[in-house]
Amino acid sequence: MERRVVITGMGIWSCLGTNKEQVKEALYEGRCGIGVEKARSEYGYQSSLTGIVKRPELKGILSRRARVGLPEEGEYAFMAAREAFEQAGIDDGFLKENEVGVIFGNDSTAESVIEAARIMDEKHDTQMLGSGYIFQSMNSTVNMNLSSIFHLRGVNFTISSACASGSHSIGMGFLLIKQGLQDRVLVGGAQEVNYYSMATFDALGAFSKRMEEPLKASRPFDRDRDGLIPSGGAAALVLEDYESAVKRGATILAEVVGYGFSSNGGGISQPSDDGSFIAMERALKMADMTADDVDYVNAHATSTQQGDMFEAIALDRLFRGKHALISSTKGMTGHECWMAGASEIVYSMLMMQNSFVAPNINFENPDEYSKNLNLATTTVDTNIDVILSNSFGFGGTNSALVVKKFKE
Repeated sequence: MERRVVITGMGIWSCLGTNKEQVKEALYEGRCGIGVEKARSEYGYQSSLTGIVKRPELKGILSRRARVGLPEEGEYAFMAAREAFEQAGIDDGFLKENEVGVIFGNDSTAESVIEAARIMDEKHDTQMLGSGYIFQSMNSTVNMNLSSIFHLRGVNFTISSACASGSHSIGMGFLLIKQGLQDRVLVGGAQEVNYYSMATFDALGAFSKRMEEPLKASRPFDRDRDGLIPSGGAAALVLEDYESAVKRGATILAEVVGYGFSSNGGGISQPSDDGSFIAMERALKMADMTADDVDYVNAHATSTQQGDMFEAIALDRLFRGKHALISSTKGMTGHECWMAGASEIVYSMLMMQNSFVAPNINFENPDEYSKNLNLATTTVDTNIDVILSNSFGFGGTNSALVVKKFKE
């Protein structure tokens, strides 16, 4: 018999705030976390826009040995995971006595690779690199660091699936628990924000150049959008078997009920309305729901011309005439890339818990594809029982998750 999968803890570290309370307030107020980093222009970027994410101060929290192998996105992931475990009522003693897995989304680590190459170019001596760069530079860096720091002894692997990585990590943790292979899994996504990590993306001309008004630069679904804004941080969730959560007296926040996926099978950077639609339809089918049951859709919409267009077509096919409100929180956060699929579940959960839908800010003029969408362009106070969240990425990878308010 398949098991129920619940969420018992959440943590977030983003440009909207460094804990759930700060982020909830920013979402409700429609506050944007995007700014200009002049160092990007000096480095050679076409666009200096980015999400402004505070670096945590880990000295005094983690030992020097633990910090050496921790890259920037690993620092964010540690803080998010710590907040998630705290809310779940899981402490170090529990982690040492019980098996907990970890699956995180992370599709690249740039800064440590570039720094190591710079040292080698200058010194021509591998002994000058020390021991930290190898652990910082691997795609599995977040998993290996969190596993070591928190004594996690269950499943341990990284989802490397472009901008759907965080969403797929939740989906895979959900399936493992549902099928009885794990009782608890820490899942999430993490993304570094330093300018080394985004130069190749900037080379594609994918970033907004609206640098004179950064708070209005990210414009999901708006006719006048001119590109996405890179951002990052980390989000973490504790997924747990329902019976196990009840047995230990955990507070249950919500239930994960559907996970859908697809691949477009087309051009490496080409989005697809069919692929998006299939992922959403599969997630709803697994949840034994229809579009009529959904109260809120957190759209992937990154503020690019093609991406928003194809998602709008898919959303219109599935939700035209339905009551679900739709918004993309990326107007406030920018595109958090590898973490986005996880952070947007946290954002949506905060809305569910506090009975509001955060606005799709900077939507001033619809285009022919977005004009039919039931977009929330201002904060809407409303009850939310069922959430659907979309995440899509390069290579045509698509993921959709359905989360519902917990009921006995």
